[in-house]
Amino acid sequence: MVIGVRRVPARFPIRLTPFLRPESHHLPRNVTALGLVSLLMGASSYMIVSLLPVFLVTVIGVSTVSVGWIEGVAEATNSVAKILSGTLSDRMRRRKSLVVLGYGLAACVKTLFPIATDAPTVLFARFADRLGKGLRDAPRDALMADELPARTRGAGFGLRLALFTIGCVSGPLLATLIMLNSGNDFRLVFWVALVPAFLSVVVLVFGVPEAPNANDRLVFSARAIGRLPPALWWTIAAATLLALARFSQAFLLLKAKHVGVDTALVPTFIMVMGLVYGITAFPCGALADTMNRRVQLWIGIAVLIACYLVLATAAGVAQAVAGAALWGLQMGIIEGLMAAAIADAAPPNLRGTAFGLYYFCTGLASLAASAVAGMVWSAAGPSQTFLIGAVVAALSAGMVVFVPLRQGVETAR
Repeated sequence: MVIGVRRVPARFPIRLTPFLRPESHHLPRNVTALGLVSLLMGASSYMIVSLLPVFLVTVIGVSTVSVGWIEGVAEATNSVAKILSGTLSDRMRRRKSLVVLGYGLAACVKTLFPIATDAPTVLFARFADRLGKGLRDAPRDALMADELPARTRGAGFGLRLALFTIGCVSGPLLATLIMLNSGNDFRLVFWVALVPAFLSVVVLVFGVPEAPNANDRLVFSARAIGRLPPALWWTIAAATLLALARFSQAFLLLKAKHVGVDTALVPTFIMVMGLVYGITAFPCGALADTMNRRVQLWIGIAVLIACYLVLATAAGVAQAVAGAALWGLQMGIIEGLMAAAIADAAPPNLRGTAFGLYYFCTGLASLAASAVAGMVWSAAGPSQTFLIGAVVAALSAGMVVFVPLRQGVETAR
């Protein structure tokens, strides 16, 4: 993993001392524009996913095992698509076209959720939605990394994640308001979710240019993939083990229902998680540009373990809310750091491939984690599910010891 202490100035349009220094300049335009795109699509997606597990169980009538498999298959599809799209963006020497295709597919397929009457339709919709996400994420992150200097990558990725989480909060908030005023009309929420989804595509098409000089910078070759640096593979290995402990947020929502939260208020748990995530993503991303990343990652894993222990023992709403807040905190600490670590470790001509490999491996781990979590939940209940997650998270902390240290500087071509 690209982990180390860096004493270089970070440059931003917003000053957030003590993380940032006053001699800062603006982040590239694409970072902010892609953040707005993420905000809109995040609002749409979280309007749906904040209700989908309960919709599946109470309206469609599926089991929690099926919920786990639906989420797992969706995330596995997401992962396979990411490795293909990341590699393809390197070969094409273009990023934006694949990003537009991914966001466009996700927007179009969301029209299936409000008309779904059975589990196969929801499974297909989730499959296609995650396919769209898989097509866009690796090229999008590579597009950002192409423009972000190494000294500000943590903050750049953190800013996009912070804007994304505004959508994660506003989407469930709107979903809750609609549910409360419509007699728990799931399908009305799903229809309204289409609006920000299609707006995100409009902003992307007209507001995000291709990275300048992309054709000159990218020189893709199959042999180069075999020479990816060991630091990248160690980063991916550590992230994969950590992903085994971070199963789908669907189980956070099921826990809310389990402790007696009214159906219309279940989306507020995603709001709590997203609010904490949004508040912490940018400063923690900026912190990863100056702090020892290994220490920061350990802190994030410790918060994840605490989150699972709180949820495992939660018998009331207040404790479950605390678990949701800790869930968002560990994401804020870890996500921007990991994205910056991948960008730092990857050669510039293979950044799309590197992000694709990262998402592929962690996605397969998420498939296994969600499937197992669903089976454990059905057989032994929520407490055992979260306790097992805590154990796996503790194991991933040990893996971090073996990750090599490197300075966050531009990788040679």
